[in-house]
Amino acid sequence: MFFSDAGARPRTWEASPSEHKKWVEVFKACDEDNKGYLSREDFKVAVVMLFGYKPSKIEADAVMSSVNPNTSGLTLEEFLNIIRKKKEAQLYRNEIRHIFTAFDRHYRGYLTLEDFQKAFKQVAPKLPERITLEVFR
Repeated sequence: MFFSDAGARPRTWEASPSEHKKWVEVFKACDEDNKGYLSREDFKVAVVMLFGYKPSKIEADAVMSSVNPNTSGLTLEEFLNIIRKKKEAQLYRNEIRHIFTAFDRHYRGYLTLEDFQKAFKQVAPKLPERITLEVFR
């Protein structure tokens, strides 16, 4: 799903020109009748093409509820904005997973206080131990 503005990280991500071009090509391929917009079903096919999964009813409802009422579907601009946010959220989750894996040195799937303390000693050796304890809790 998409991340909310409240959970958004301050950094932003920009698509490369080739990635942007790919998104436009997917939009055009899914807009078979050259309507200038993607219907709900067209959008689902586009997500499958770009992300490899079929969006849930809830996700499709959320996207389609954001559509301008004067149009019958997602315009190219709306589609590109949604896909950019989706890609940004995907990259953010991958970054979090990577950081967690670095902390989880024994590959247990969870962090102990000891794991946490060792990691912080390596990346922030001058950080007071009480801060590490507060962050862990």
